[in-house]
Amino acid sequence: MSQDNLVKLVNKETKEIYWSSKNRKKLADVKLELKKYSKKLRKVVSFKESKK
Repeated sequence: MSQDNLVKLVNKETKEIYWSSKNRKKLADVKLELKKYSKKLRKVVSFKESKK
């Protein structure tokens, strides 16, 4: 996985972080929002892209 394609996904409530890759050619102007499992809340919640 290339380091320049990595994006940081953060949950606003718990401040948990996931790292994911992003296709910069297709999704250049789109902010990612993925549903991931939160270990603290023990359920699936949305994680939004933020600055590295």
